[in-house]
Amino acid sequence: MTSYRFPNNFLWGAATSAYQIEGAADVDGRKPSVWDTFSATAGRTLNGDTGAIACNHYHTYREDIKLIADLGIKNYRFSLAWSRIMPDGRGKVNEAGVDFYRRLVDCLLEYGITPHATLFHWDSPQALEDLYGSWLSREMAQDFADYATAVVTRLGDRVTSWMTLNEITCFTHLGYGVDRVPQHAPGRQVGSDSEVWQTVHHALLAHGLGCQAIRAATPQPCSVALVDNFAVTVPIAESPQHIAAAQKAFGSFGYNGGILLPALTGAYHPDFFKPGAAAPKIQDGDLQIIHQPLDSLGFNIYCGTYVRAADNEAGFEIVNFAKSYPQMHMPWLFLQPESIYWGIRHISETLGRSDLPIFISENGCATEDEVNWKGEVVDSDRILYLRQYLKSAHRAVSEGYPLQGYFVWSLLDNFEWSWGYDRRFGIIRVDFPTQSRTPKSSADWYAECIRQNRAV
Repeated sequence: MTSYRFPNNFLWGAATSAYQIEGAADVDGRKPSVWDTFSATAGRTLNGDTGAIACNHYHTYREDIKLIADLGIKNYRFSLAWSRIMPDGRGKVNEAGVDFYRRLVDCLLEYGITPHATLFHWDSPQALEDLYGSWLSREMAQDFADYATAVVTRLGDRVTSWMTLNEITCFTHLGYGVDRVPQHAPGRQVGSDSEVWQTVHHALLAHGLGCQAIRAATPQPCSVALVDNFAVTVPIAESPQHIAAAQKAFGSFGYNGGILLPALTGAYHPDFFKPGAAAPKIQDGDLQIIHQPLDSLGFNIYCGTYVRAADNEAGFEIVNFAKSYPQMHMPWLFLQPESIYWGIRHISETLGRSDLPIFISENGCATEDEVNWKGEVVDSDRILYLRQYLKSAHRAVSEGYPLQGYFVWSLLDNFEWSWGYDRRFGIIRVDFPTQSRTPKSSADWYAECIRQNRAV
């Protein structure tokens, strides 16, 4: 028997992102982001929903932070809106926008909550899209570094935990495609797969230059992380042959070879350089910029992919989820708790980066929440999901892998990107017409996990 107890210094947190909760889209000098434009375009989001109001967090942040404190959460991950701080993406800083984050961080600190700030969570300024096509241009990387400097110069006296970019895959591969108009994220149609990978390369350059900018601008010691939702290969059974197959698959599976590997190892996967491969154009010195030393890695994990050993050239094959496999309220979100363990293990063991601390920067699920006659949301399905993933995370800790913390996704029901307000990930319910907040049963459960420092 195990108590599933975590180390005494384990970080318990909750996470959000700016566009999904802030609202106040045209307040205090903020100008449109690409997500403002995308969500306002007919047919791009479910029911035509936009993030113009979202959770109105810009005006209710004090009440929301009190809810965080009431749950005993001591770490809060949030993102900053680039177009709120630099409305044109470059040049003049909008001090009124910075002041919002000063107030937010000061309120967190008043409650004894540590701020963890993500500089970019998909909402790049529309002005840079109009100017040079956003991530299609190498200029985007330098503009991001300048934005990072502006932020850290102004907030670095209050914030010591920084993350550069969130989930490069989602604002590159989901936004840019060959012979298709993007359906799930802002972007555009391009002429080749190499151009898609060029947007990834520019994002990686932005990460590297951003790391350098943060460290140059910070007025006090700080930690710098990249946040990635890398693809996790999970052995169908933990036998030596299936484990070896999952490890062999990891480096090239999904987009790992073109995002995770260059960031953590300084090299793209060798498959990129085979004849006919969709490799980006790489300038001298780029990989040195991209491969910055990190203080930790943020790991966003919802589910992975089963792999088994196979008698073929690759030595493995992908195993699709069965029709009746348990699934949460998203078409891609299967209940696969062991993915959290194997993701952590792959970083330390498969990539040989046992020196790199990891924290779960996002983990959670959408469920079909129902409000009962008492006004409660008894989301036992979300508790089931979270409990199993935390137990799997505990396994990683118990085996000596360097997992430092866990941030549940999400604090609030929010604008769920192209799904609008139809899918709810929060442990706190938001009634969007009235903006009222109701902690769900999962919030009470999570508070008890924090109180006991274990998966209860």
